[in-house]
Amino acid sequence: MIRFIQLLLVSQLLSLAVHAQLMVKVSGVVHDSTTGSPLAGAAIVIDYRKNLTGTHTNTEGYYAINLPAGEHILVARLVGYTPVRKVFRVGSGPVVVNVNMASVVSQLEEVVVTTKGFDQTIRQPMLGVNQLNISALKKLPAALGEVDLLRGLQMLPGVSSVGEASNGVNIRGGTTDQNLILLDDTPIFNPTHMFGLFSVFPTDAISTVDLYKGNVPARFGGRAASVLDVTLRNPNLDKFSLSGGISVVSNKITADIPIVKGKFGILVSGRGAFNDFLLPLVSDKLANIRAKFGDGVLKAFWRMDDRNTLTFTGYASKDLFQTDLLANLPNVNGTASRYDHQTVNLMARWFRAISPRLNMQTSGIYVHYVPRILSPELNGNIVTLRSSVLQRQIKSNLNYQLTNQKIEVGISGTHYRVEPGTLLPGRSESVNYVTTPTENALELAINADYERSVGEKLAISAGLRYSHFLSLGPSLVRQYAVNETRDEFSVIDSTRYGAGKIAKGYGGFEPRLGIRYTLGTNSSLKFGYNLMRQYLQVVTNTTTPLPTSRWKTSDPNIRPQISQLLTAGYFLTFKENIYELTVEGYWRATKNIIDYRPGADFLLQPYPETQLLQGKSRAYGIETMISKKKGELTGWLNYTYARTLNQVYEGPTVEQNVNGGDWYRANYDRPHTVNANMTIDVDRHNSFGFTFAFSTGRPYSAPTGYVTIDGAQYPYYGVRNNERLPAYHRLDFTWNIYNPGMRNRRWEGRWAFTIYNLYAHKNAYSIFFKAEDGKTNAYKLQIFAAPIASLSYNFVFK
Repeated sequence: MIRFIQLLLVSQLLSLAVHAQLMVKVSGVVHDSTTGSPLAGAAIVIDYRKNLTGTHTNTEGYYAINLPAGEHILVARLVGYTPVRKVFRVGSGPVVVNVNMASVVSQLEEVVVTTKGFDQTIRQPMLGVNQLNISALKKLPAALGEVDLLRGLQMLPGVSSVGEASNGVNIRGGTTDQNLILLDDTPIFNPTHMFGLFSVFPTDAISTVDLYKGNVPARFGGRAASVLDVTLRNPNLDKFSLSGGISVVSNKITADIPIVKGKFGILVSGRGAFNDFLLPLVSDKLANIRAKFGDGVLKAFWRMDDRNTLTFTGYASKDLFQTDLLANLPNVNGTASRYDHQTVNLMARWFRAISPRLNMQTSGIYVHYVPRILSPELNGNIVTLRSSVLQRQIKSNLNYQLTNQKIEVGISGTHYRVEPGTLLPGRSESVNYVTTPTENALELAINADYERSVGEKLAISAGLRYSHFLSLGPSLVRQYAVNETRDEFSVIDSTRYGAGKIAKGYGGFEPRLGIRYTLGTNSSLKFGYNLMRQYLQVVTNTTTPLPTSRWKTSDPNIRPQISQLLTAGYFLTFKENIYELTVEGYWRATKNIIDYRPGADFLLQPYPETQLLQGKSRAYGIETMISKKKGELTGWLNYTYARTLNQVYEGPTVEQNVNGGDWYRANYDRPHTVNANMTIDVDRHNSFGFTFAFSTGRPYSAPTGYVTIDGAQYPYYGVRNNERLPAYHRLDFTWNIYNPGMRNRRWEGRWAFTIYNLYAHKNAYSIFFKAEDGKTNAYKLQIFAAPIASLSYNFVFK
């Protein structure tokens, strides 16, 4: 027995000796990457097994641990710093693995939505101003792999849309046409491709995205709800670079090309979508759809000297969309409906620095938007309905900057030319040529903004804009009997105005005010007031405007919309500006809103006022958001309670009011909305992203009764927007893989694997009713009713 115990002890000692020979010392020092000082108390975890293998750094930032031979992963963690992961190999001798950790405080803000940084969040006297971080936007889940600016906007509080594939966004109770959308100062009349599935903005060429949904600077005008100001980046004047990507939907490429180093360069960006043959794989609802689109940007920048620069921007987009699901043009026996719309935007800007504090910039703008509906007939002939919007503008601004105050004054003139519609029959013998009167208008404006800090706690931003709108001839203006339905029978007179003659003028002051009162170094209260006038609007009786929705200028019979907005908010940053909390409330009152008469038909209508009604709207809500802007995990959570109600009453008859003059819910009235995003940067090569969206279903009109005619049943709609769709909710996921080769090269790639609608919720886009076999049946339309997986690849070459 003693002999056995001795042998056992010897064998154990030999085993320990062998094990000791296989263990190798791994040591190092953990430093602050900015200051170089050692970091004490940092947790060192090996192979993610904290309970089995781990240690902490001492007061000198030093650590040491014994590890077996082979490949290992070291993770260093410390509160206030971004975790660091390192892969290393242990051989036969000691290994030194030093670590540099970046302070979270010193990082740039990574969260996709922010109120433009600490200084503007707390100190600037403006509220309801958000900025979209394009780099962070690219980490979010993207439908079909297509990075989309408008979908990113819809994750902000106070921003919504009427459905999965809607054209544009609704902001704080405004309609889609009440948003002024600018791309390098040029207006975008249709911000989406493929009927709302994707936005028209070239994300690889964008520099900044500013959304003004509260305080709006006085230099902006012409819309009643908000301003989305998208700025393209200037070309790199020193280095050539190339970037691009391939997704299920489109292919894109962007190039920075220095022409004269340090002086002149151009930025070229293009995107094309020709993969519509894949649409049936996404949804059987898309099986009969043919969709192609393309857009391109050319931006040139010339540094003339130390005080003068010249910038030119050219933008063009084109869509081709064909389906047999939508109705043909009236009296046309077409085989399908083909939508073709194109945009051309041009801008030239001269900037001059008069002195270190004073500068001036002058811009000329040209925009031509041409939408068309084409109906191909069986004999090969194509019947075309064409319309267009032409806008030409010149404006100039003068900016004066002092230590604690700044002044901006400006002047602008804008000419509008709207062609509501022309029907071109081609070779058809059954369709007549029809055209509607062209509308011309002129809008003149002057503006001034003044911002000043009054002491340490109070700051004021005051703006004043005066706009004057002129409806110009040639035109024939009807006068209708007072308090009667506007139709052919109530016309009492008409006046013809010659070319350039003024048919009607509107105008007035548009005051803007923002006040900030600082409660402490990290918090403030803000109050704001806005008044804005809108002279150009969309006429439509659909929930989401089609590319061919009719644009209409104000005239003697259609008054401009006037919106007043009151806002108040509380802003707080904490944990060294890592976290941000905002709470904002608003009240909006708008008069002269546009709505349509029951049974309205705008197509080729020479006198659209006979199909329109004007009323008033009120919108109110509370928006809350908490965000984490720096670190390995970033994201936000927001909740919005918002209501939008309309009232339209021009007289007691059915044709003169909506819902008998009672208040009714707007199409985009969605009381409860929750948006959440989480982005996890695992290491420099991998990140994961999740987004969750929930909102109350939008209103729709359900029949209040049924009428039987000749034995057939037809629905009767007595009340508008009397029911709601089921609540909408969706979870998306993405996995981004950066530079999979793990080596630093001039060519860097990124793969993005995305699953849209992860848990396959069958969200309803709309509910509609059809009379069939003598009765009325209800149908639910769903756009994306199943998970949609996609893979995209993007690259950068420098």
